[in-house]
Amino acid sequence: MSVTSNSGKIKFGTDGWRGIIADDFTFPNVRKVTRAIASYLETAYSKDRPVLIAYDTRFLADEFARTAAQVLADLGWTVKITDRDCPTPVIAYNARHLNSAGALMFTASHNPAPYCGIKYIPDYAGPATPEITDTIVANIESAADDLPSNNPSGSISIFDPKPDYLQFIYTLLDVERIKSAHLKVKYDALYSTSRGYLDEVLQQSGVELESFHTWRDVLFGGGMPEPKGEQLEELVEAVRRDQADLGLATDGDSDRFGIVDEQGNVLTPNTVLLVLARHLIKNKGKSGAIVRTVATTHLLDNFAAKYGLPIYETPVGFKYIGEKMRETTVLIGGEESGGLSIVGHIPEKDGVLADMLVAEAIAYEGKPLSQLVKEAIAEADGPLYNHRLDLHLTEAHKTAVIDSFTKNPPSEVAGIKVKETGRKDGIKLYLEEGSWVLLRPSGTEPLVRVYMETHSPEKLSQIAQEMESVIAKLG
Repeated sequence: MSVTSNSGKIKFGTDGWRGIIADDFTFPNVRKVTRAIASYLETAYSKDRPVLIAYDTRFLADEFARTAAQVLADLGWTVKITDRDCPTPVIAYNARHLNSAGALMFTASHNPAPYCGIKYIPDYAGPATPEITDTIVANIESAADDLPSNNPSGSISIFDPKPDYLQFIYTLLDVERIKSAHLKVKYDALYSTSRGYLDEVLQQSGVELESFHTWRDVLFGGGMPEPKGEQLEELVEAVRRDQADLGLATDGDSDRFGIVDEQGNVLTPNTVLLVLARHLIKNKGKSGAIVRTVATTHLLDNFAAKYGLPIYETPVGFKYIGEKMRETTVLIGGEESGGLSIVGHIPEKDGVLADMLVAEAIAYEGKPLSQLVKEAIAEADGPLYNHRLDLHLTEAHKTAVIDSFTKNPPSEVAGIKVKETGRKDGIKLYLEEGSWVLLRPSGTEPLVRVYMETHSPEKLSQIAQEMESVIAKLG
């Protein structure tokens, strides 16, 4: 979806609008988008309900947030803006807790430092569903980017969202059990909003804690606020050096998790989802559906079958998982990109809670995290091996690939028969032996992502080679 305005091009993706600061993410465009959101609010809420505003640690994010607050106050809304940068799950929880008209969150999540973004979070405390974002996008064209007047009919106040959120999080965790385990934990804030939140919960849980990068740096130390791979080298080294039980991190707005086991392995989100699904069932006696996106491991399906739980597959984007959480009881919902939520929590991904649940699982089991990983994979009849190709293609080539796979899907891939073809999000080939391949075209760039999962590294390599070869021939 994109709307062209005289202030540049504003594109809404799966989770709001993101742009490059001072290029398309400008103060006039922020005023324009805020007015488009306000036009939606007029149709959904009465003005006796406050609008909340929060922001992450990016350059000018706090100033963009204040600009939005001034626009909303000028339109007669009561606005409550956070007293400092704030995790997305924290403002989402407060959106529900404070009976608000929803919240505006200024963040570009795990994107590089030049980016900022804005997303609207409705009062149900999860990502806005497509019908809401479609309405906001439709409002943009007619929205003005003028400065607000000097005589607002609404009001702006500052509030601290932290106490109520932490009080709620403690109801989902067994803090005493974590205390009894005397864990040694390393925490890399990656200059993110989780500092002052995750480290406080860890300290309240009695761990021996060492923290890194717990201050605001709008350049994120020259890296990216993304809790995986090369961004976590310092955390991995600290875990190994001091023989810690666990390394923890979050992304920029703290809705995604990063986990390092005691051996210094950075766990994939797929692996963490398995470990926590098992923990919630086995140790905490929880039940409910398991929900995953089309790109997330099918080992979760094996877990669901083993315990007689419903399994749901959604398009990519946590908003679809959140929507299912609002419809039925969900034990755990998650995605391979690093977001999850659980039964009893808000329908929004939460990196702070995810990190603490891993610490809790270790405390319950009294075993190293690497051992919990092995046990969870074995119980789910694994392992399965995953890979993702990011193929940069011309628009014509991209279109040809999608047309070909849509009209003439292959009958087999790397010698494995295709049982079924799904079109929930992109094109998914469900293969025999529990394998699968997913092609997802990017909506914003000439790129096709190819996800795959199968039962051996050798077969994974064969599938990847065959997919690359087939796609290249369609160019």
